[in-house]
Amino acid sequence: MALPTSLSLAILSILLPANSTIDSPNATHESFIRCFLDHTRPSNSSAQLLYMPNTTAYDAVFRSSIRNIRFLNSSSTTKPVLIVSPTNESHVQAAVVCCRKHGLRVRVRSGGHDYEGMSYVSEGDRFIIVDLAALRSITVDAEHGTAWVQAGATLGEVYYTIAEKNRTVGFSAGTCPTVGVGGHFSGGGIGTLSRKYGTAADNIVDARLVDVNGRILDRESMGEDYFWAIRGGGAASFGIVLSYKIELNYVPPIVTAFNVIKTLKQDATKLVTKWQQIGPNLDENLYIRVISLAIDDDEAEGNRTIQAVFNSLYLGTCKELLTVMGSSFPELGFEAADCNEMSWLESVLFFANYSGRPTEVLLDRKLEFDFSFKAKSDFVREPVTETTLEEIWRFLMEAKDEPVLLFMEPFGGVLNEIAESATPFPYRKGNLYIIQYYMWWLETDMETTERHLSWMRKLYALMTPYVSKNPRAAYLNYKDIDLGRTANVWGPKYFKNNFNRLAYVKSKVDPHNFFRNEQSIPPIKSPKTFDEREGERERERERILRCHIISSHSNVQQVSTLATTENLCLVGSNSNYM
Repeated sequence: MALPTSLSLAILSILLPANSTIDSPNATHESFIRCFLDHTRPSNSSAQLLYMPNTTAYDAVFRSSIRNIRFLNSSSTTKPVLIVSPTNESHVQAAVVCCRKHGLRVRVRSGGHDYEGMSYVSEGDRFIIVDLAALRSITVDAEHGTAWVQAGATLGEVYYTIAEKNRTVGFSAGTCPTVGVGGHFSGGGIGTLSRKYGTAADNIVDARLVDVNGRILDRESMGEDYFWAIRGGGAASFGIVLSYKIELNYVPPIVTAFNVIKTLKQDATKLVTKWQQIGPNLDENLYIRVISLAIDDDEAEGNRTIQAVFNSLYLGTCKELLTVMGSSFPELGFEAADCNEMSWLESVLFFANYSGRPTEVLLDRKLEFDFSFKAKSDFVREPVTETTLEEIWRFLMEAKDEPVLLFMEPFGGVLNEIAESATPFPYRKGNLYIIQYYMWWLETDMETTERHLSWMRKLYALMTPYVSKNPRAAYLNYKDIDLGRTANVWGPKYFKNNFNRLAYVKSKVDPHNFFRNEQSIPPIKSPKTFDEREGERERERERILRCHIISSHSNVQQVSTLATTENLCLVGSNSNYM
């Protein structure tokens, strides 16, 4: 390309590796680069901040944190026009300011685990990635039991660093070590300690973010509504979180983990039925999830069976756990031989299937192999019957080429004590457990991918009668584009009544919807109070009821009279959202 006159070769040496070639960018790219460099004023640092398409470095950085490869070669997605890899907070500010000025959007990537790839591809928007991988410092304040965690850190790095400072503190978040803090915390964050300490979002006490104007705000300067929104509402809709201050959670010196595996011949169905009844009501120190899958079994009818893995963590010793299990879940047949006593950090390895490896493996951000996946989620409020479980098992066993796992994670404990509106994550009292339907595959051809996606949708349809309703709920961190691209549809599923407040906050902090993706919170066109909006919904329900009465009348004169009085039947409701 013809280099912009304002760029020196010295500056370009920072932007591009020595063996790179530069294709001529359009005027927007050039303007963005000029703007970015003006704002960052790079010194003699060797750190590379910008990556341009059609270079080896761009491809390496783009792929470095992609956890779902089905989006890599999809013809329906758009890749970033540039990647910014900030090494300090001012680089993030510059990226936001210059994108707004020159008509580009921003997508933020922390660990790359966005289930629908929305942190690194789009369905048409021209955008840059702000890749936070280099912003991953973790500062533990052991005296006060808190830590500042930059958004580019992974859960594994957080757990490892906390334990280095104090072996008897941990943090309530997820079980996958390579998940990035930025997205996980901001979507809620559930895991083995959630029944004891709540979600990750429940334990955030401060934050630093870059807002739409490029300002760095903390809790005090952003205000409580803004702070509320980024703790469970998906921070990518509201700005770029730089770091979170978290309150650490006490864990005993010895914890106990176990796996008890049962098949259909070993009464797996009865045991899962029992688990539904007692799992959410167990001692809050005891977490038992169930992982169900169909497996081959030459001795089973049809050579297939269901394997149910009771995967558990107890905050205490084996001796203590034996007493708890004996009184609460004797049917499982748990015994001392099933116990694995360890430190809490070692339990992180256990749940990540890293048992036996050194704890330093938690610092490795890379996955062992590339694969594609699709997931969906449901919340269960009433126990599923044995008969229904048998129907689900048959569906799983008949689909031999569909590698799906059902993760059923218990709620209850302290989650029951936190109000639905305390954070945007609303799934508290009344929810027995969450199901994650998770399927992964290695093949990369579109035919195989479409077959898996289609089957997953059939499983989801099968589950409709047995899960939450009005709305059928879903978990933001298990993002599902099948829920739709219309906010009025997917919003209440992820956030229930909290969706309206999120949209109101969005209208205040990002009224022109700069921070957006295919399922981001939209601003309200004409913000109203919650009472006004509830009144509108009530009037809409009345309108629908009257319309139904009109349509059911057989007397033409009555219909005419009613229709004249209730002419709103001819008017559809308008969306308040952009």
